[in-house]
Amino acid sequence: MLLAAAVVYNDWLLEFALPTGLDPRHSYVSELYAADQPFRLLFSALELTAAGLVVAAALPLARRGGPRGREPAGWWCLVAFGVFSVADVIVPMRCAASVEAGCEAVNPWHTATSALVHAALFGAMAMLPGRRGGAWAPAVPVVALVAAVCTVGPLFGHPGWHGVAQRAHLGLVGVWLGAVGVRLARR
Repeated sequence: MLLAAAVVYNDWLLEFALPTGLDPRHSYVSELYAADQPFRLLFSALELTAAGLVVAAALPLARRGGPRGREPAGWWCLVAFGVFSVADVIVPMRCAASVEAGCEAVNPWHTATSALVHAALFGAMAMLPGRRGGAWAPAVPVVALVAAVCTVGPLFGHPGWHGVAQRAHLGLVGVWLGAVGVRLARR
């Protein structure tokens, strides 16, 4: 399920095939499912599907618990990541700030749910072991964190190129989810 989630989580790749009107270099992926966007239902459904797949994969492992160090907490963080991702869709951006004059870049509720998504994600990345993925595995969360930090410019009045950083971040999250899925399949 995590392998499927890794693919669906990168649903933003569809923006290259659809006439969204958004510039991927300078827009947030959340703008694809902003309340006034033409493909809102499609991107919302895909986000909800990815979240559901993550929760379905992580919840049984979290509930199993056990004395495996930080790993049970990591699974609970991954469950929270999925739940907060659902909240992110429920309280979307009102409009696409990158292309609509007068649209606020900061929607307090959506910004809060996005922050919770990231807190849970990086908690999971820190607590679920990645050493078995090869030498590159520990670098993925670090680079994903740096990419995530590079997306906050518009929140502080400095828009531009945050879309590239966010899409790199989402790709890395997909790689990480896929690596965790492969590790689970090999157990």
